[in-house]
Order: sequence, then C-alpha cells, then structure tokens
Amino acid sequence: MGQFELPGNPPITVILRRSARARRISLRLSQLDGRVTLTLPKRVPEAEGRAFVLEKEAWLRRHLDNQEAPVRIAPGAHLPIEGVPHVVTPVTGARVVLSDGAIGLPGGRPRAALGWLRTRARDRLVAASDRYAAELGRGYTRITLRDTRSRWGSCSHDGALMYSWRLILAPPEVLDYVAAHEVAHLAEMNHSSAFWAHVERLYGDWKPMRRWLREHGAGLHRYRFDD
Repeated sequence: MGQFELPGNPPITVILRRSARARRISLRLSQLDGRVTLTLPKRVPEAEGRAFVLEKEAWLRRHLDNQEAPVRIAPGAHLPIEGVPHVVTPVTGARVVLSDGAIGLPGGRPRAALGWLRTRARDRLVAASDRYAAELGRGYTRITLRDTRSRWGSCSHDGALMYSWRLILAPPEVLDYVAAHEVAHLAEMNHSSAFWAHVERLYGDWKPMRRWLREHGAGLHRYRFDD
C-alpha cells in the first residue's frame, strides 16, 4: 500500500492499494473520514490508476466539499451528548462536569471527554441490551465497545455484542434501536423477515432510526478527541 497526491487547491491524498481479487479499478471516498482510496487489480499499471483519478477529480472535489468538517473537541466547541449539543468548557478538578447545555472538561482536555463518553455509552448500551435480551428470552455473553467505522454494532455466533461508543452522541432512541437490532441477532443471525419481526417486536417502528443513521451517522465521526 502506498499513496500519492493529486495536485490542486487543496491537494488530495490518495491511498493506493493492490488487490488480487479486484477485477477493475475502483475509487472510494469514505463518508466517515474523507479518506480517498484507489484500488487497482494486481497487473494494472499505477499510471493507469492515476489517470483514472484525474478523470474523477471533479467528482471527488464535489463530494469532499459536501462533507462536514472535522470538529476538534476544545473549549468553545459543541459536542452532542445523547443528541443534545453541549458547549465544551474548561473546569478545575479531576472530574467531567455535565450541566444544562455544557460539558466541563478538567483543564479543557479532550481526552477527559473520551473516557467519560465511553463510560456513559457502556451504561446506556448495557441497560438497553439487558432489557431487550430479557424480552427476547436470549442471553448474550459479553459487550465490548469500539470506535468502529464500518458498522454501529455486531453480534457474533457465540452471543458477544459489540457497539460503537459514538452511539452516545446520537439521540437515545437511535442507541436503543441499534441495541434492539443486535440483540435480535441472538435469535436470527441474518437479516431475514423473521429477524426484522424480532426488531419490530423489541423496538417498534425501527425505520426512522435506521434512516437517521444513514443520513446523520457519518457526522458522529467528525468529533476528534486528541489532546
């Protein structure tokens, strides 16, 4: 894997990867972090791939312009917590302080928010998973949280549930829907009509929540917590 830069204002970094399985050149723009990836079949010359990117430059720039800019968590920034925007403020002491419309971070450090958000996400997701698993009559083995970019949750064949901690940034009903979705996989490890019947019985009308994630989910990855 390598990379090259497409000149312009601004320049665009293109990640180059080879794939033995690829049958044609493909160009992918991540909706989560704006990463541009060019995939080439094994025997296609790099020059041909670069020419392909040049042909798609107008498309690339149009879609990059439409993406929301990253938000670095720092004093004055706005951070959604359970769907409600909170302004970031510095506080003294060692604990994160949540008040009406504000989140106080010790010394204004963004990493303090990250740990606090993960703990809050775990509490909400464990409670939702326990509730839905009891309604379904199925148990799960464990819950883990990750910062996944390709999915909001998963359920393994051994009953392990995984969730993105960034669901705590979304409205509570979205988090609840994802928990119901993954718990329903304890009964049906597929997306059959029987599976969706379980989701509807556990959660209710799930379609608006799925639509919310499709329309707004990528925006939850805008928030950066580096000190």
